[in-house]
Amino acid sequence: MAVVDDVLPLGEALERSYVAHVAGRLKFRVGSIVYVAFSRDEAVMGFAFPKEERAALVGNDPRFHLPGESDMRFHWVEARLAELDPAEARELVVDAWRMVVPLKVSRAYDLAHPVGPD
Repeated sequence: MAVVDDVLPLGEALERSYVAHVAGRLKFRVGSIVYVAFSRDEAVMGFAFPKEERAALVGNDPRFHLPGESDMRFHWVEARLAELDPAEARELVVDAWRMVVPLKVSRAYDLAHPVGPD
């Protein structure tokens, strides 16, 4: 069972990433782009995810669901943290971060972390 504290260090440590609190919600950003956001109660984690792949993810894994109608235009999927294990939650954060940083930054992370997020 994952909790926010399992992924918070990544939001603070990934290159160009920072943690922000907006309207009572914890968010991970690169510049002005939000790539991970938590519900106010920190039970749900929304994260950047390729639009063209999200129907397959949501259709094949009941732990994941689409965002609300107003957010469908974004590259976004949501999951209940309690249904993810900590390693999986960290991997989702890193994959979401990859979507918003330049490829050279992502490649440098891969070289420094050949087995994935700690």
